Amino acid sequence: MSKVTIPKSAKPTKVGKKQVLLLASGDLRLSANQMCWPAQRDMEKALTSAVANCGYQLIRAHPVNESESHGFIASQKQGMQIFAGIDPNAKLIVAEAVWQYSHHVLAGLISHKGPICTIANWSGQWSGLVGMLNLNGSLTKAGVKYSTLWAEDFADPAFTRKLLKWLNTGAVSHKTDHVTKLDKIKIPAAAKKLGRALADELRRDKSIMGVFDEGCMGMFNAIIPDHLLNPTGVFKERLSQSALYHAANQVPDDQARAVYQWYLDRGMTFDYDTNPDDPLTEDQVLMQCRMYIAAVRLADEFGCDTIGIQYQQGLKDLLPASDLVEGTLNNADRPPVRSADGSRELYPGAPLPHFNEVDECAGLDALMTLRVHHALHQPPENTLHDIRWGDWDASGSTDEYVWVFEISGAAPPAHFIDGWAGAIGLRQPPMYFQLGGASLKGISRPGEIIWSRIYVARDRLNMDLGRAKVIRLPDSETQRRWDATTVQWPIMHAVTYGVTRDQLMARHQANHIHVAYANSPADADRALLAKAAMADAMGIRTCVCGTRAGGKQWAKR
Repeated sequence: MSKVTIPKSAKPTKVGKKQVLLLASGDLRLSANQMCWPAQRDMEKALTSAVANCGYQLIRAHPVNESESHGFIASQKQGMQIFAGIDPNAKLIVAEAVWQYSHHVLAGLISHKGPICTIANWSGQWSGLVGMLNLNGSLTKAGVKYSTLWAEDFADPAFTRKLLKWLNTGAVSHKTDHVTKLDKIKIPAAAKKLGRALADELRRDKSIMGVFDEGCMGMFNAIIPDHLLNPTGVFKERLSQSALYHAANQVPDDQARAVYQWYLDRGMTFDYDTNPDDPLTEDQVLMQCRMYIAAVRLADEFGCDTIGIQYQQGLKDLLPASDLVEGTLNNADRPPVRSADGSRELYPGAPLPHFNEVDECAGLDALMTLRVHHALHQPPENTLHDIRWGDWDASGSTDEYVWVFEISGAAPPAHFIDGWAGAIGLRQPPMYFQLGGASLKGISRPGEIIWSRIYVARDRLNMDLGRAKVIRLPDSETQRRWDATTVQWPIMHAVTYGVTRDQLMARHQANHIHVAYANSPADADRALLAKAAMADAMGIRTCVCGTRAGGKQWAKR
């Protein structure tokens, strides 16, 4: 971790009118910062040229750490120290070509008085888009004014025009006319009645969200304050990952092996041959099986209806990655788990919704989705994904813009082509998970989906919903997209209805997007409207984005 010492008496250096400061928020893990630094360095070079072509000078606000071989802000404390030496009125660009921890820079951005612009390169390589969207959602929650830009080529005239506008005025905006407030949409009586009934039931009977160590990877936007969550009827049970670690180590070997055999019997495969220097091992997978059993038992012990494991910090130093556990939990067809005394099966025949990276907004969404889909007899499995990247189909099989939705964990095999038989476990990338563990990799099946996101803005819960379809791309195109992102992780080829690439980027307030399948386009429309009605009845400010399938507009009031 980088250390920067700035004397308390140091006064911020004034920045000229034609000068702009650049910050690069990074990972907390040194291995990730070192691996990703070349991509960030290349982005900064291109961005520096773009700013210069607009008649301004881009200056790094913090030096490259030569001893650690990267130039990222690598901790919250370091970020605070750097901001202590920054002109509070300076124009700031937070440039992201990588995943970043928002809290590294959030403290400084909250108190900064000058214009702020977050910028990402349009690349799936090291998930700079994901990092920028997370920072945007965190700034929105914190009530910080900011602008945001993105580009595949920083020499693109369209990008240059927007950049110049921000440089000259301190603000730039994007069209979001694809967004419609719920009170402008006609909701059928049946959907409205169901939504209200489910909201009333949740407030009356209440529900527990199990949180295994709150706050993951600096995702301030992923934490719902209790005073906003509790009126919905949902309350947090704050659990510890140390309890999960202990419980996992108490699971007998025969029970772990029974789960492992269940995977094999369902047709899942595990790749033990790739990466001979640091391979996936059966022992790693068996420990994941223990973690799965322990998670279910702890959820039952505390009466949780949904749980989230932080896993990216702390637990990664003790156990293999939890991704296999998470995807399994989110599937209705999963290895049975009995109570420790063997007297009863826990959560039989249903998912135990897991929100990856303890994203509480996704946890609340998962709980709502499960209840709506159960009531409508739609598939109950749901998950979040990262909005990792998007591109046109290089194979030419479709002329539609296709998103890459991709997450390290939580994707249920019910979403995959061939289900469990289409799932494969690969060794998680060592730069993130030194103790290994299998991913739960698969290709999402074609079908109709509802996407959504709950977020906090102006001290209130908000929800955006939309419709999309998942398509199947040629194997060569799928592999190209995996090679451009993270080959170990599950992938979804999504086409959003009535929402362009730039509209989604301009509006979305998180790195994560929540998805669930429905059996038909009409079923998906009904599920969306029922969930929107439920959200509205829960006091969540709700908007519908885009159109229905085929460009059909939502009925207006």
